[in-house]
Amino acid sequence: MENSKVYSKIIYTDSPEIELTDWAAGYDKGKVFLVTEENVDKLWLPKFSKFIEFQSIKKIVLPAGESNKKLESVIKIWEFLSKNGADRKSLVINIGGGMLTDLAGFAASTFKRGVDFINVPTTLLSQVDASVGGKTGINFNGLKNEIGTFKNPVAVIINTDFLETIDHPNFLSGFAEMIKHGLIKSTDHLDELKGFNLNDIDYKSLLQIIQHSVDIKEYFVFNDPTEKNIRKALNLGHTAGHAFESLAMEQNRPVLHGFAVAWGMIVELFLSVKNCELDETYSNELTQWLLKIYGKFEINESDFDRLFELMTHDKKNESGRINFTLISEPGKMKINHNCEKELIFDALKYYSEL
Repeated sequence: MENSKVYSKIIYTDSPEIELTDWAAGYDKGKVFLVTEENVDKLWLPKFSKFIEFQSIKKIVLPAGESNKKLESVIKIWEFLSKNGADRKSLVINIGGGMLTDLAGFAASTFKRGVDFINVPTTLLSQVDASVGGKTGINFNGLKNEIGTFKNPVAVIINTDFLETIDHPNFLSGFAEMIKHGLIKSTDHLDELKGFNLNDIDYKSLLQIIQHSVDIKEYFVFNDPTEKNIRKALNLGHTAGHAFESLAMEQNRPVLHGFAVAWGMIVELFLSVKNCELDETYSNELTQWLLKIYGKFEINESDFDRLFELMTHDKKNESGRINFTLISEPGKMKINHNCEKELIFDALKYYSEL
């Protein structure tokens, strides 16, 4: 395995513009491009104006929101790069949340069969999950990240100042992925998350906690870059979570990704108790903690069939079996775990009655 190709340089910094200047210096002038989204363009791009002007960087600004994570947006980026003379020795800088880094990473990874790109994630979700690990993607036919590539950015630049302008629900959305990282690898990380004050966020101490979370994700990515084996551990909460997310979109009551993952974890903790001997008392404690932070997405029994059907579209499935990542205890996961339809319905019933 060529692990040298699967690692991005992860940079934790107080001065993202200095890091970007250093990276851009390695490319010809006029061959560095910037992709961002409307909210970030208003809030943060003025702080990068000197860097943008000095490097003669052309930028494209896309509309914000998950509904724009689609092929039409990719085509806009391709057209922008093509019109402005991008070639295979160009650099694309993606500044934004997970939607933007997924989408623009996909555009960069496919333009001329792949150009270098850097992710500068501006939300907690993108800092600990979306921008790290080399997955890019767009939504297609109502299914999340249905089209995508495995392609690592050359660097990911992480700065917690960006997080001071995101709203509390978006912060919590990223926090859910950190909880997942603790569950699949490290009780120490889980404990520091339980002790973190979500109502009075200390952004300085948060940087180190983010680093712990990213280190866990990088461990799985490094050992299994294209998700053939243990990287599937990172899907805890996602088989049920993506189904919640897709159903919410269909029912015109969209939810944030991390909230859906938190609810998905509750369903999959139930399955872990039933199928993997996870301690039920411990599972109940975790469930109550998740409910306290994320509330609940209301579903009825009439939704179960559709949720099950959405789970059958999950990319981790093989041979028509729905594959879950479950745990027997924190740090001990069971990948490719098949559950019968009846048990999945039991889990959904358990969740709906909480």
